[in-house]
Amino acid sequence: MKYRSNIATYARFVFEVIDPGFAERAMTVKNLGRYNIIVAGLSYGQGSSREHAAICPMYLGVKAVIAKSFERIHAANLINFGILPLVFAREENYEMIAQGDRIEIPDIRRLLEKGAPLKAKNITRGFSVDVLYDLTERQKQMILAGGALNLRKG
Repeated sequence: MKYRSNIATYARFVFEVIDPGFAERAMTVKNLGRYNIIVAGLSYGQGSSREHAAICPMYLGVKAVIAKSFERIHAANLINFGILPLVFAREENYEMIAQGDRIEIPDIRRLLEKGAPLKAKNITRGFSVDVLYDLTERQKQMILAGGALNLRKG
């Protein structure tokens, strides 16, 4: 708790209990000018209604979370910080992705603007899965702007 006002320090502890190297790998990817995607199970964000659960991944360059399901408040926090909450169209596709797989969502900006379906492409293993989003027009604008603050500035 002593780091709550220091996002850079606090972010070093994201997922530390289940994946001690996550924050370091995420910063490496971010520093290479690429984006991070988190793949998660059921009820992603359960117990994480505070904004730090979204602001720290944002700091680490996370741009999307693909999950089996989301907790409503956490999904809203992700959107506020410009992180796109996506749900597997087929829940069992979660099992096809391993830690460290490189995931891309080609042409995401254009497809989001059109409200078109998205596919998450597993570059490592050579397959794609359908992913779903449920955004209001305002939430879509927030995601495209990179978060609520950027939308307000624009």
